[in-house]
Amino acid sequence: MIGVGVGGGDQLALGVLAQYRMATAEQLHRAIAPSVRIEQTRRRLVRLRTEGLVDRITLPQAGRTRVWFPTVYGVRLASEWPELRGHRPSRTVSDPTAVRLKAGHALTVTETALVFLEDARRRGELCRPLDWMTEVHHPIGNGEAVIPDALLYYRRGPVDGSDGPMLRAFVEVDRATMGPERLAAKLTAYERLYRHVPVVPGRRPALQEPAVEEWRRRYPLFPRVLFVLDGTGPAGVENRISALRAGARLLTSSRFICDVPVFAAPLADLLRHGPSAPVWRPVRDPDQRVPWTSSGDHRA
Repeated sequence: MIGVGVGGGDQLALGVLAQYRMATAEQLHRAIAPSVRIEQTRRRLVRLRTEGLVDRITLPQAGRTRVWFPTVYGVRLASEWPELRGHRPSRTVSDPTAVRLKAGHALTVTETALVFLEDARRRGELCRPLDWMTEVHHPIGNGEAVIPDALLYYRRGPVDGSDGPMLRAFVEVDRATMGPERLAAKLTAYERLYRHVPVVPGRRPALQEPAVEEWRRRYPLFPRVLFVLDGTGPAGVENRISALRAGARLLTSSRFICDVPVFAAPLADLLRHGPSAPVWRPVRDPDQRVPWTSSGDHRA
């Protein structure tokens, strides 16, 4: 898990913005300080803006919603903290034009983060604001990479305990801006990541040296894959889950689809019932409804 001991509330606010890319003041408040008045978070943002660490844009088409994001200086400063070291923010995270163009998707990703964070608080389980990492780069060879919308760390059991199972998940937030087939193609990319063994140029491995997949250098188990569906009605959700199921059938010869739980759920259901409720559809058996923490009949 990633600690939140980054000093005071100003540092945590900057760290969350650097890691989430962008958020409204209300979203940031829910992430870092839900027990106090939102005016405190608004004053914090104004202070950070005065110091040149964050900035904002206004979206006129969304009721003049203000979207906050870190500046280049803010990203550079936050990246030096141990909690964020090694996580490279997008180069466009501090560009106002890029923020405006990406705000719809990025704010939905932030809202998805809050669904898990707030559910963990209600359940007394451990998921801190910085346990949600956006756009983590995972190479799969030939210059290609899998870049999930987010990587989630979540530990089940009491917050003050230490022996609860650790869960990790790659999260893909789909707003129905691409066809169902392109969404399903992401399963193929994850399957490639699952079996990708990096080749070191100029080095010939010994015959006895076992091949080690790249993901094993980061995770003891391959993270489960969660597709969060938004921007479409019930028929569109069914079409997209059907496409994911068809994509899974194409991978039946791979251990990936047998070993890794892959689930899909509408964001509306997560907001209404919480992600720990049985609202997730396993792509191998979409007639089921299970919590995302389920093993999907594959593993704990």
